[in-house]
Amino acid sequence: MKQVDIKDLSVDDLTEKLLEQQELLSKLKLNHAVSPIENPMQIRQARKTVARLSTELRKRELQAK
Repeated sequence: MKQVDIKDLSVDDLTEKLLEQQELLSKLKLNHAVSPIENPMQIRQARKTVARLSTELRKRELQAK
């Protein structure tokens, strides 16, 4: 998910997407630990998306104050 797409989302949507991405990341890590997944770059992409979503949520929280 690109930063441009993230900026267009509402706070509720950001929170929902963040939870989805965190679940995906944990599933990917578990699957990779059990047996190597086909594309391990998915883990890195999911981790970066979680970071982007968290950063945008925090930025909006600070702007609200």
